[in-house]
Amino acid sequence: MKQFRLLIPILFIGLLSITACKKDKTTGPAGAAGVAGATGATGPQGATGATGPAGPQGPAGSSTGTTGATGPAGATGQTGATGATGAAGATGAAGPQGVTGQTGATGATGATGPTGNANVQTYLLIGKSVVASGLTTFSISAITQSIVDQGTVLVYLRNTGTNNKWFPLPYAENGNTLIFNDFGVGFIDLKANFALTNGIDFKVVVITGTGLTIINLAHPNLNFNNYNEVAAALHL
Repeated sequence: MKQFRLLIPILFIGLLSITACKKDKTTGPAGAAGVAGATGATGPQGATGATGPAGPQGPAGSSTGTTGATGPAGATGQTGATGATGAAGATGAAGPQGVTGQTGATGATGATGPTGNANVQTYLLIGKSVVASGLTTFSISAITQSIVDQGTVLVYLRNTGTNNKWFPLPYAENGNTLIFNDFGVGFIDLKANFALTNGIDFKVVVITGTGLTIINLAHPNLNFNNYNEVAAALHL
């Protein structure tokens, strides 16, 4: 309180000095610094300021870590056992029979063949073999005792698998010979000086005695060694 009373006269003096300076318009010397007043009591804390806006969000991190090394491959697993075969399914029922197709048109009648000869029979032996030692025998059922006594038998040959003309027996080529040796009831015998397996076709023509007589009358000059002439005359 005492300090407060001393402060008042000092302030008063200061005011007078200022007034006097204004009137004289002459600046006087600075007065001595006054004693600092006592510190005032601390005022109440001010209200908390409003929160400012949030700052912008920083960029997201982008660095990716390096890929780790590939681990070793695992061992191959064992193959499982094969399962048992299932039982066969039942056979399905048969489907219905299809509709019968229409009958095709009748083909044209073929040309009339040449008149046959009851006195002549022929046999074709395909892919036969001959032996070099002894006789080669073939069965010919048309040779009866009547043929042996009154008729005749002709034999022709060609290579198997060809369409060559027929050659009469006996036959000779390059030192190889094949002879029609003999015939009897139900057979013929051939004799060769060489062996050949499955390589010769034979055509055997059996003519009755009556047929032989007719041929001699109708074709007195028929060459029996020429198969084409024989075939034409006998309608083979």
